[in-house]
Amino acid sequence: MQLHQAVLAGGCFWCTEAVFQQLDGVVSVISGYTGGAKETADYHSVCTGLTGHAEAIEVKFDPEKISFEQILQVFFLAAHDPTQMNRQGNDTGTQYRSAIFYTTAEQKQIAESVIKDITEQGIYSDPVVTELSPLVEFYPAETHHQNFCNLNPNYPYVLAVAVPKVSKTRNKFTDLLKK
Repeated sequence: MQLHQAVLAGGCFWCTEAVFQQLDGVVSVISGYTGGAKETADYHSVCTGLTGHAEAIEVKFDPEKISFEQILQVFFLAAHDPTQMNRQGNDTGTQYRSAIFYTTAEQKQIAESVIKDITEQGIYSDPVVTELSPLVEFYPAETHHQNFCNLNPNYPYVLAVAVPKVSKTRNKFTDLLKK
């Protein structure tokens, strides 16, 4: 089995990590940073919004169980709001932008197709502002940011922001969940 990689930014990485951890075929989800330099790939620097980095997740998945297109469906329809420019809810700044960091021309084409379909279906009243950029490098976040929601289920931010996204995924994508 050869795993594929998807690197997605949709606001706080704690929330998107929790959404994708529950999908069948997803082998691992790592919170981290991408879009900037190695020297600024740390939480305190990224929080300034001046590094070029986005809080992102690296999803390793088995393409025989879940496709890149299905991952993007979850990303666009449950994990975040792709119409918010440089923000997700109260989290504001370029580090919270909506972005897909593609690793192949095929991933870029699939992402463009999914965005086109969502736009044509009128799912959102505002335009999708998701950035499509080639992945240069992904830097894992600090250890205490990994698996954050599962390790801190009663943390107020988790309860207010992550849990609704996890629930939305469970309701909309029951056929994609781990058994």
